[in-house]
Amino acid sequence: MANPSVTDFEALQATRRLFLKQCAFGLGSLALGQLLGGCGPSGGGGETIAFNPANPLAPRPPHFPGKAKSVIYLHMAGAPSQLELFDYKPALAKLDGQDCPQSFLEGKRFAFIRGVPKMLGPQAKFQQHGQSGAWISDYLPHLSTVADELAFLKAVQTDQFNHAPAQLLMHTGSPRLGRPSMGAWVTYGLGSENANLPGFVVLTSGGKDPDAGKSVWGSGFLPSVYQGVQCRSVGDPVLFLKDPEGIDRALRKASIEAINKVNQETYHEYGDPEILSRVAQYEMAYKMQITAPEVMNIENEPIYIHDMYGTKPGKACFANNVLLARKLVEKGVRFVQLYDWGWDTHGSDAYLSIDIGLVNKCRETDKAITALILDLKQRGLLDETLIVWGGEFGRTPMMENRNGVTMPYKGRDHHTDAFTIWMAGGGVKAGVSHGETDEVGYNAVKDKVSVYDIQATILHQLGFDHEKFTYPFQGRPFRLTDVEGQVIEAVVG
Repeated sequence: MANPSVTDFEALQATRRLFLKQCAFGLGSLALGQLLGGCGPSGGGGETIAFNPANPLAPRPPHFPGKAKSVIYLHMAGAPSQLELFDYKPALAKLDGQDCPQSFLEGKRFAFIRGVPKMLGPQAKFQQHGQSGAWISDYLPHLSTVADELAFLKAVQTDQFNHAPAQLLMHTGSPRLGRPSMGAWVTYGLGSENANLPGFVVLTSGGKDPDAGKSVWGSGFLPSVYQGVQCRSVGDPVLFLKDPEGIDRALRKASIEAINKVNQETYHEYGDPEILSRVAQYEMAYKMQITAPEVMNIENEPIYIHDMYGTKPGKACFANNVLLARKLVEKGVRFVQLYDWGWDTHGSDAYLSIDIGLVNKCRETDKAITALILDLKQRGLLDETLIVWGGEFGRTPMMENRNGVTMPYKGRDHHTDAFTIWMAGGGVKAGVSHGETDEVGYNAVKDKVSVYDIQATILHQLGFDHEKFTYPFQGRPFRLTDVEGQVIEAVVG
C-alpha cells in the first residue's frame, strides 16, 4: 500500500485487532474443548441431560422415572429448636438449671456460648401422635394431626454454625458463594412444565430475606435463566412486571422481539449461552404478564381453603405463601422455595426466645403447613410433590450465655451436631423416624445424615443420580452434592 492515509492505517489496525480477537476466541474454544473433554451438559461420566439452549426451560426427562415431579421447600431461616418441637428428651428436663458438663464444652466451638452455661430443659410438652407414635410438641397442634404423613430425620448434621454459610451449604452444597442453588439445579435438569411460568419460584416472609441473601436461590455458574424468581403475595407478584405508562402490550411485544433479534445475532457471533438465557428471560417476562397475576391471586380461592390455611388476602404472610406454593406446583412449577425469617431463638429478647418467640412462629406457620399436606393429598398431588421442612442447623441443649452472660430470655445457641428435618409426599415413606440423638439431644448417635445426604435424597426422588447429575465448569464437572452424599434409603419409597 503506497503512502497509506491515516484512515487506511486505522482500518488496517482494526483488521489486525479483529483477526487477533477471532484467533483468540478460536484458540480459547479449542483449549476449553480439550479441558472439558467429553463433558456434556450433565458433565464427564454423567448421563447426558437432553438440553436445548434455544429453549432452556423446555421439559426434560431425568435419569430415571422419579417419584416426585416438584418440590416445596419450607426453610425456617434462623434454625428452629428441635428440642422444643420433635426431639423429645425427658432426661434433659432433669438437668434443667444445672451447669453444663465439661465434656459438652471441651474441643467444641459455638457461635456465642462462652464459659459454662446452664442446661435448659424442654419448654414444650410432648405427646405421641398417630399410628407411627411420632413425638410432636404442643407447639404444633395442627401438624400433630398429620404425623403419619411425615418422615422425620432426627440426626442431621452440618459443619457450619453461622447462618449465612450454613444456609448456603444447605441450599447450594457449599458454604461459600458461587454455587447454583438446589432449585436452579432441579430446573436445569427438568425444565418447566408450564411455558408461561418460571421453573423455580421463591417466596419470603417474616420481614427479612435469609442471612445468606439471594445467593441461596441464585444460579451460580449455571445459566441465569435457572435462578429463582422471587415473587410477592401482595401487590404485583413480580416487580416491574406491568408495562410502563404509555406502553401497551403490542408495543411491549415489538420491543422484546427487537431486543431478542439483537441478542440472537450476538449469540451467533460469540456463542455465549448466557445470551440465550437473556432471550428466554425477556420472553418469560412477557408471558408472565398474563399468567402470573392469575396464578398469584389467592382471593379467588374458596372460603374453606382460606379457613384451612389461615390466609390473610391483601397482607404479606407465611400462610399466603404456602397457599401460593400449592397453586404454583399445581400449575407445573418445579421448585417452590419458601423462606420464613425469625427462628433464631437466642433469648436476646422475647421475640427471639424459645418459650415466647418460638411459640409465636409455630402459631404463624403450623396451620398453613398442615393445610398444605392435606390440600395436596385431597387433590391427588401429594404423591408427586415432595415437601421438605427444616432450618440450617439445630439448637443446643444448654441455655445461651452470650460472652459468659446469661440471656434475659430463654434461648439456645446454634448447634451443628444434631437437628431435625422432615419430609412428606413425593414418594418418601410416611410415618417413619430415622436417626437418634443421645439422651439430652446433644449428639447424633444413630443413623446420622448430612446436608449432602438430604440433597442426594431430594434429587433421587426427582429421578436424578446425584453423582451423575453434573455441569462442566472451570475444567471439571461440578455437582450439587460436591464429592459427598448418599441417598437416605430408610425414607425413600
